[in-house]
Amino acid sequence: MEMRLRSRAGRWVVFVTVLGSGMVLLDSTVVNVALPHIGEDLDTDLAALQWTVNAYMLTLAGFILLGGALGDRYGRRRVFVIGVVWFALASLLCGIAPNAEILIAARALQGVGGALLTPGSLAILQASFHPDDRARAVGLWSGFGGVGAAVGPFLGGWLVDGPGWRWVFLLNVPLAAICVPIALRHVPETRDEDAYQGRFDIPGALLGAVSLGLVTYAFIGESWLAGVLGVVVGGAFVLVEKRTAHPMLPLSIFDSRLFTAINLVTLCVYAAFSGFFFLAALQLQVVSGYSALGAGTALLPTTVLMLLFSARAGELGERIGPRIPLTVGPLLCAVGMLLMLRVGEDTSYVWDVLPALLVLGLGMTALVAPLTATVLSSVDVSRAGLASGINNAAARAAGLLAVAALPLLVGMGPEAYRSAEEFGDSFQRAMPICAGLLVAGAVLAWATIRTPVAGCHPDCKVHCGVTSPPLEPGTQDEPGKPEAPGKPPVPGEA
Repeated sequence: MEMRLRSRAGRWVVFVTVLGSGMVLLDSTVVNVALPHIGEDLDTDLAALQWTVNAYMLTLAGFILLGGALGDRYGRRRVFVIGVVWFALASLLCGIAPNAEILIAARALQGVGGALLTPGSLAILQASFHPDDRARAVGLWSGFGGVGAAVGPFLGGWLVDGPGWRWVFLLNVPLAAICVPIALRHVPETRDEDAYQGRFDIPGALLGAVSLGLVTYAFIGESWLAGVLGVVVGGAFVLVEKRTAHPMLPLSIFDSRLFTAINLVTLCVYAAFSGFFFLAALQLQVVSGYSALGAGTALLPTTVLMLLFSARAGELGERIGPRIPLTVGPLLCAVGMLLMLRVGEDTSYVWDVLPALLVLGLGMTALVAPLTATVLSSVDVSRAGLASGINNAAARAAGLLAVAALPLLVGMGPEAYRSAEEFGDSFQRAMPICAGLLVAGAVLAWATIRTPVAGCHPDCKVHCGVTSPPLEPGTQDEPGKPEAPGKPPVPGEA
């Protein structure tokens, strides 16, 4: 039975999906400000801090497509609840971790829980509401998610400076305790009766995650052997996806040159974003002397600008096309990152930090909604959900590799975060690299994106896409659903 948004049951469904996905969004944004305190408390080096971030992104990126497929097959509420419980238990393990090794393992488990519940939260809204209310429900979900992204660094800083960094993770436990009984009582169970009933592409998901993990280890551990193995496993992943009857990642979707190009742009810009926010939170604390709360609050302007103006940026992109926003946006972000070169010891927030973040926020605002719209318009409408899921996973994989590679590329030593002078010098070398990635993304966008595109989902433009572009509602194929036989091929261009 399709419910209405104004009904009591409808409000409960929106609340529980926002609460569940909000836990994942918060953990994607708040952990960076806690890293110096985690390192000091657990007496660990920079590599362990990198893995604290990357273990989570690795499993989230590797399994998010599969998570959507499981919900379609076995019930979206069921998989969503399992994901929330899984995420909460992993968060509890993070919060009580006695050493870095257990923390990293728990973060990897957190990512698996996030991959189960994130696509399910949006799919529940799509399946539960009357068509007349569906768009507004998705808009509320997206808008509240944007608020969560904006509040995340502030909340994380307050927790780190107050009860301690462990509460960044432990907070998820009471949130899950609220979420689960409400979901079981008020969320109707839905599944896709037309979903193909064949086997899931478990080998593909595992090979993809292992390949990313090995390449990440190659950068963090400076191991060429791990890098070679990662490339070999990546090749095996491509072969499996090419030969399996029902791949997690149908390679035919890349027959669209526009889809391939926009994902390359995504890789460039989100690698830069992830590298920047990982290092900036440390720079403000290690070099500029900010508290965790101060650093989290200092970074708020970027997400606030996106929250306020991303919908208007999406409307502008619909009027003038995506080529200009996807060129100008990354260039503005590059300028913002270069302005961060002025941030060091005895820095002024108003004259040094704030201008850089405002320019960065304007650039991010300009590009996220048009990027999402271009992804959705670059493939057949029946593959919109799958395309969005792939783009989301690509952004997370780019962030994963950037956090692993940047410290190596700039010569950041294992104890750099303990030394203001060493870390500051490394930060000065890292910002031009991040800016260069953004310029590469802008050039690629200008050279390849020429086709006008339709707008993204009308009420899903309010999104603070700091860690990844938003997942968007699909029409038939949700992210990760095995393809049904006889599906028409993807056109070469949208």
